[in-house]
Formats: sequence, structure tokens, C-alpha cells
Amino acid sequence: MADADDMMLAAPPKPAIDGSSAAAILLMLLDESEAATILKHLGPEEVRGLAKAMFDTANASEAQIEQALDRFVVRSRDVSALAIGADTRIRTVINQAVGNVRADNILAAVAPQRSAASLEMLRWMDVDAISGLLASEHPQVGALILSVLVPDIAARAIETLDELLQADLVLRAAQLTSVPAAAIEDLEAVLASANVDGQRVAKQAIGGPSDVAKIMKKMPKQLSERTIRALKKTDKLLAQAIEEEMFIFENLRDLDKKSLGTVLRSVDAAELAIALKGTDEEMVDLCLATMSKRASETIRDEMAEMTMVKRTDVDEAQKAIMLVVRQMAASGEIMIAGAGDDYV
Repeated sequence: MADADDMMLAAPPKPAIDGSSAAAILLMLLDESEAATILKHLGPEEVRGLAKAMFDTANASEAQIEQALDRFVVRSRDVSALAIGADTRIRTVINQAVGNVRADNILAAVAPQRSAASLEMLRWMDVDAISGLLASEHPQVGALILSVLVPDIAARAIETLDELLQADLVLRAAQLTSVPAAAIEDLEAVLASANVDGQRVAKQAIGGPSDVAKIMKKMPKQLSERTIRALKKTDKLLAQAIEEEMFIFENLRDLDKKSLGTVLRSVDAAELAIALKGTDEEMVDLCLATMSKRASETIRDEMAEMTMVKRTDVDEAQKAIMLVVRQMAASGEIMIAGAGDDYV
């Protein structure tokens, strides 16, 4: 009969537990008010994820609970005592040293940026309520609202608006580069919120063509095309920048083999060699696999002969190829998969 040591060696290992499950278990071990206090500091997606994990771990075994506690203890050892309440202590010290006005100026320049309470509130709002705000408020405030939303929510919120307002909001959001404190204050007033800790709000980098492109990709094809056409009448270069961001060179991976081959046979071989020089080997193999052996070998030889290639040259070559892609998609020669069952 096996002795105790043999039995211990034969015992199965503890079941693995991921970070979300461990966090959910810890929250369920806390008092309800304590758990609620923690959740108040999280965003909507994090709360939703933890809520699901809490349901999934409601029947956690003793081994899983022990593992969650072990993870917490190990991670806690890595947290410096200096980090606890550091923000409040630093602000208090600077305020006492140089006064509130000068402290505000110093901290606005050096303190880590923090999202305004109003921006966090927007992420919890119902889509219909957001659409109502976009329709009733000044377009510049609407552009700010649009830029801080998750792209799919923004796309749904703008979908029901007047065509001219849609184009105006998209234009203004694409032109945003940073947001001054005054604009945040306007948004605060709109949302009837004044919870910015009395601190000056630093400018935050949001919006721009890249963020708007993400929103446009979530919109129905007909609506996104109509909005781009309207935008071109106001700012052709900006509309082009958004189109370029909607489908970049790396998205060639999403094309089926036939469509990819159709595109690559229509572009200049030398230009393709430069464009591929700025990608990984997997992308190179994917593209060249759609071509004849002789053509792929020619391009590989051209790439091998290149030494240093400027990033700007690579970008220009990739943009030229993507222009061909958009032209072929517009003519119906290829289909580019978009959100859901739509195509753009």
C-alpha cells in the first residue's frame, strides 16, 4: 500500500485560474460595500467582465479560492508602500509649498493625465441618450462626445442623426488633436457634473482621423460612404486621411486569396517590394503565395538587394497599393470585409 508521501506525490495539481476569475473571487470574499467601492473605480467594460466572472466563479472550489488569495498576496508584495495614496500626498505637499495657483500650473504639466469624470460618465450612458445629446448640443461639444466613445457605440449614436449633422460632427471630431480645459468644462456643464477634484484638466489627445476611421468602419456601408462623400465636399484631404485609416496595408491579411492576388497583380512589382520591406515575413509569404513562382522570386530578389529603406518610402508605397485596393473595391472587382455582414 502506498505510504503518505506517495499519496501526496500522486495528488493532482490545483486547477489553473486566470486573473479575471481571481479578481472575481476576491470581490466575492469582500463585504458588499467594500466590493462596490472597488467597482466604482472601474470602467463599464471592466465591470461587465468582472460581473460575468463572478457568476462563473460562484461555485469555486477551495483550491481555486486559495489560488486567488495566493495571487493577491504575491502581487501585493510588488506594490511599493510609496504608491498608496501617492497622488493625494503629492498634490497636498505641492499646494502647501507653492500655493494653489502655482501648484495647479506645475501639476497640470507633470502629473499623469486623468480622465475627466464627465468622459467616464459618457461611457455608461444609453445610446439613445447620447444621440439626443449629439442632436441638441453645439457640434463642437458633440464632436468631443463622439471622440471619447467606444467606436461601435459612437457609430450607433450617430446613425440616427441628420445627414448634415453627421458630416459636421465627423469633420470636427477628425480635426480634434487635443482638448483644452475650457472644452471639458463645457461638457461638464452639459452633463451636469462637477467631479473633477477641483484640479485643472490637462489636454488629452483624442479624436483625429484614426479614431473617426474606427467609428466609420462600424457604421453601415451606405451610411459610411455617404458621410465620406459629404466630408469630401468640406475637406477632401481629411476625408482621404480617414479613408486611408479605414483600411491600412496590414488589413490585406483580411482579404481572401483570390482578391489579394487580384490586387497584387495590378500593382507595380518594384513598389510592392518596397511596401513589403516594411512588413514581417508572414505578410511577405502571404502576399507572394498568390503570385507565380517567377514573379515571387523576382520580388524576393529585389527585396534582398535593398539595404536601408526609408520609412517614408515604405509608407508611400503602401499607400499607393491601398489606393488601388480602394479603387478596385469601389468598382466591385474585389470585396473588402467590414463590420458584420457589411462590406466597405
